[in-house]
Amino acid sequence: MKNRTVKVDYLARVEGEGGIFVKIKGDKIEDVKLRIFEPPRFFEAFLRGRYFTEAPDITARICGICPIAYMMSSIHAMENACGVTVGGQLRALRRLIYCGEWIESHVLHIYMLHAPDFLGYEDSIQMAADYPQIVTRGLMLKKLGNDIMTTVGGREIHPVNVKVGGFYRVPTKKELDPYRERLVKAIEDSVETAKWVNGFTFPDYKVDYEFVSLQHAQEYPFNEGHLASNKGLKISFSEYEQQFVEEHMEHANALHSVHRERGNYFVGPMARYNNCFDKLTPVAKQTAKELKLEAHVTNPFRSIIVRAIETIYACEEALRIIENYNPPPQPSVDVQPKEGVGYGASEAPRGTLYHRYRIDADGIIRDAKIVPPTSQNQRTIEADLRGFASQNLHLKNDDLTWQCEQLVRNYDPCISCATHSLNLKLDRA
Repeated sequence: MKNRTVKVDYLARVEGEGGIFVKIKGDKIEDVKLRIFEPPRFFEAFLRGRYFTEAPDITARICGICPIAYMMSSIHAMENACGVTVGGQLRALRRLIYCGEWIESHVLHIYMLHAPDFLGYEDSIQMAADYPQIVTRGLMLKKLGNDIMTTVGGREIHPVNVKVGGFYRVPTKKELDPYRERLVKAIEDSVETAKWVNGFTFPDYKVDYEFVSLQHAQEYPFNEGHLASNKGLKISFSEYEQQFVEEHMEHANALHSVHRERGNYFVGPMARYNNCFDKLTPVAKQTAKELKLEAHVTNPFRSIIVRAIETIYACEEALRIIENYNPPPQPSVDVQPKEGVGYGASEAPRGTLYHRYRIDADGIIRDAKIVPPTSQNQRTIEADLRGFASQNLHLKNDDLTWQCEQLVRNYDPCISCATHSLNLKLDRA
């Protein structure tokens, strides 16, 4: 078998700038790289010297698709440092706005970014010509998620109503009640979405991953709990850096996060689904069973079904919160700065997002560390490219290239999120 190369200079239908490179020599994979060349964005450096209450608004700018994840991870870390816990309806509102983000992000990925791969279209615009009603259904679902974020967060992109301790203003029952009818319809549409994507043809590829996600004793995780994996990991957020370390690779401007002993691991919807299946809501769980989606999914191409199941969950959870909502007497609790280190982690649509901050007695941020989901998945994406390509060397180059791109999009990578930092050394001789 002659030598050949699978090369995609600019990945399409992902957030940010990156490419893939697979070098094949004979019947062996000689080299694999997920090249992330988007310039670093220095957010951790921006945070140093800023007041602790500014962190949510600054970190929200890291991503226009999942700003809530960044806000929530930073808020929980700051409250952890200051010894404050927020409960009751304020906690419920935090889960509600997270539901909105999961709905809009998951639906964007399913309908606009990933489904065209399975149906043979270059993009969703071409797909809409043949599937107008289905694409319209996706757009309506996405709009619902965006509207929830606007009502609770003040606006859908980079919300401005979320703060350390709670919110600047809480919505009235009258503002949330109209969502009941829309969410009932959205649950039906999400079930139809799951049935639709379940009918796609999936490449036969399975891996014994280490799935890492938050776990919570009573609920499917958004903001709280502990970190767990299917390989026996169970740690608090403060123990994260004892278990995981970031490594710099020459071909990527984003650091690779690996487990110190076991190497690459997997975060995201499939990790949550595998680690927390028993905490899914009734319709989500029943739909998975009807579609014969096993409780332990190890084929990454089937992650599109898992995202649809999580969309059902987010709609059901949002409806439950709104039906039980009573506006709290105050929109936030008081949080006074306290010298110390705070840790936070939440489940962004794409996976676990870890934050750690050190603040002084005046509330000034002295150090910050952020580990986004895509940084945690990069090494696994490269392992998947190597494993999948080695099993499919019989494919023509165009077909292998198409499926390698599709494999990367299984992870819905957010490259811009991942390139937020760079170790910089100044040598002033």
